[in-house]
Amino acid sequence: MAARGVGSWPDLQQKGLMVADRRRRIMGVCGMHPDHQETLKRNRVVLAKQLLPNELLEHLLEKDIITLEMRELIQAKVGNFSQNVELLNLLPKRGPEAFDAFCLALRETKQGHLEDLLLTTLSSLQRVLPPLSCDYDVNLPFPVCESCSPHKQLRLSADTIERSLDNGDGPPCLQVKPCTPEFYQTHHQLAYRLKSQPRGLALVLSNVHFTGEKDLEFRSGGDVDHSTLVTLFKLLGYDIHVLHDQTAQEMQEKLQNFSQLPAHRVLDSCIIALLSHGVEGGIYGVDGKLLQLQEVFRLFDNANCPSLQNKPKMFFIQACRGDETDRGVDQQDGKNRDRSPGCEESDAGKELLKTRLPTRSDMICGYACLKGTAAMRNTKRGSWYIEALAQVFAERACDMHVADMLVRVNALIKDREGYAPGTEFHRCKEMSEYCSTLCRHLYLFPGHPPT
Repeated sequence: MAARGVGSWPDLQQKGLMVADRRRRIMGVCGMHPDHQETLKRNRVVLAKQLLPNELLEHLLEKDIITLEMRELIQAKVGNFSQNVELLNLLPKRGPEAFDAFCLALRETKQGHLEDLLLTTLSSLQRVLPPLSCDYDVNLPFPVCESCSPHKQLRLSADTIERSLDNGDGPPCLQVKPCTPEFYQTHHQLAYRLKSQPRGLALVLSNVHFTGEKDLEFRSGGDVDHSTLVTLFKLLGYDIHVLHDQTAQEMQEKLQNFSQLPAHRVLDSCIIALLSHGVEGGIYGVDGKLLQLQEVFRLFDNANCPSLQNKPKMFFIQACRGDETDRGVDQQDGKNRDRSPGCEESDAGKELLKTRLPTRSDMICGYACLKGTAAMRNTKRGSWYIEALAQVFAERACDMHVADMLVRVNALIKDREGYAPGTEFHRCKEMSEYCSTLCRHLYLFPGHPPT
């Protein structure tokens, strides 16, 4: 008897019909619900600009929403925007479960603000009341380059968040140039003493995940800022203390504990970096409550932190100070600020009395943005300000004092602008600033003396 072939033509034809019928039932008759398709369509520009596709594609592949071939097709595109467009073209064709699986994947990859946006749009299409946490008008216009649900930004009003704008890849690799012995010998006498090993303690506090009534959104890119500063301060010779996702009360308590550490007595300086959402004069805890910056400065002043008297204290604040986006102008005025007058010696200095200090001195504070304005953040590279700060300090701490480096940071921020074509935030600007009560030059002298 002749061996039977792999498959006769009728058998193959029948299998082909079964496969085609299965595909038609899944993708055609049982395709994505029209409301789900409309929801994706209405938010297409936001999704194309803000989706972080790499991990997202793996989740969709695991859930059988896309195939290996589809993932390769998407990843063959150049840049996140093009990859996101390809994904958005495919999703409506991937069956009735695709929308829910996509929303779940957004949540699992810490892009829940985009899931919130989709569910809010879907609620308006289905003519049902949105959840209690979404008491905003879904018909109002909104900017598409926010780091949170644009609808929620309307609700926040003055309680601003950072703007999130993307136009590049991941964070740079930091290398701090060492100070030469010759530079140290010619500059250390007129500068603050900075010889201790370590140079001092550095606290990096980063709030990324928020809860509470304010509906403050996940600070995508905040982890990049945190890692950048930890690396930078270590390379500059500091012992690092890190805090993540603290409530306002926890921030106050842990900053106070940090200010009272005995190690400050034998070290030469201190750094405090605060990364969070904020308003003018305050930063948010993850519970949506504010910690006033004046309270932070008070904890480290000469009265409350005697271990750091006459020692330089550096503060870096990455947070919004208002809700205005700087649209920029054709020309910018570059006037220099007047220098503060020096202090006169009192006749009391001739008497045998203890030296008196002002309550607050020897501090310098860098702010990401000006009073009343919003700070910008790139979800892949981190915030504009922290990126510029790390770049300048890594390159120039070897031969430039901190105040001059912050002027360099200002120059980098001044030259940068947002990239969000088709929105009011395209070519938006930011301007950083600093204030100082330093009384000497503050050189960090990285790498000297050699360890």
